Amino acid sequence: MNMHTSPAKKGLAHRGKDLIALYNPRIWKERGLWWTAGLFLLTYVVVVIILGILWSRTPPMFDVREKATELANGDESSLVVGSYTTAAAIGIAQTLLDKPGGYLTNDVAPPGVYLDNIPNWEFGALTELRDLAESLRNDFSRAQSQSVEDKDLQVAQPQFNYNSDSWILPSTESEYGKGLKALERYFVRLSDDRAQDGQFFARADNLTAYLLLVEKRLGNMAQRLSYAVGQNDLNTALAGDPSARQSTPVPSEASNKTSWMQIDDIFFEARGYTWALLHTLDAMEIDFEPVLKGKNALVSLQQIQRKLRDTQDRIWSPMILNGTGFGPMANHSLVMASYIARANAAVIDLRRLLQQG
Repeated sequence: MNMHTSPAKKGLAHRGKDLIALYNPRIWKERGLWWTAGLFLLTYVVVVIILGILWSRTPPMFDVREKATELANGDESSLVVGSYTTAAAIGIAQTLLDKPGGYLTNDVAPPGVYLDNIPNWEFGALTELRDLAESLRNDFSRAQSQSVEDKDLQVAQPQFNYNSDSWILPSTESEYGKGLKALERYFVRLSDDRAQDGQFFARADNLTAYLLLVEKRLGNMAQRLSYAVGQNDLNTALAGDPSARQSTPVPSEASNKTSWMQIDDIFFEARGYTWALLHTLDAMEIDFEPVLKGKNALVSLQQIQRKLRDTQDRIWSPMILNGTGFGPMANHSLVMASYIARANAAVIDLRRLLQQG
């Protein structure tokens, strides 16, 4: 008896096993699960990429007049002094919370966790919102230094100073939402004749105090942007006062250069701050119009607004370029620094005009 199997019979046996496997429901089920998992993963990646692109777009400007009228339920005649500045603060807060993708700085899941341009933009806008809320609480809503603080602004200002990247217990969105509601209550009380405790004082000294803060913010951002190409700066901290001192000694000359990984972070932070500041100044042009005209300073404010609008021009490059100062490649940080420095110079001029008698 021949114990060896011929090659032909072996081939038939293998083909038989393949046919059995082909019609085996268990194997088809396993293959189906793998195909389903692969298709789900591919769909997830595509959706994340598309959402990342959509959420990376900076929000457009809004009209402060329309925002104030909307908050007044369409009754423009009910708007009073301070309504537009408060509406600008509310609009900035709403944009931070309700723009496509919502507030992204504290996201811990894709695509928000991978995005960095918009979170930096959010921090810039948030910086201006915090400054405005502080000015509303300490200056604009108080007649004198001994005046009682507004009850709603006393709530709003610290809420916006809550940690900007907390995602749970409590989340940043919930805390900023409380601040937004407090601003909305203040807005309503401003135009309510029965609630005379809600006030906004459009005086030259109040506006001057706010502009002094803006001047420091713009100067800081222009300097940080200029560090994109590196600078060697002399120490002028104690210049002009022979008796001045500082805590610790520092070199007479310092070299500053921004890391290439932070170039776009600073750029978008500055873009977010100037976006929010532009809305604030648009509103103050309306609320402080008599004061500005009385000082013949309205055109100075409009010059600041014009320079700030240049910072919001469309970015045509797919990335923030960092060419050398006079090199063949553009340097977006230096362009932004130029616009901000010119706006800052106009802010200084406006503040001096308001301080004159």
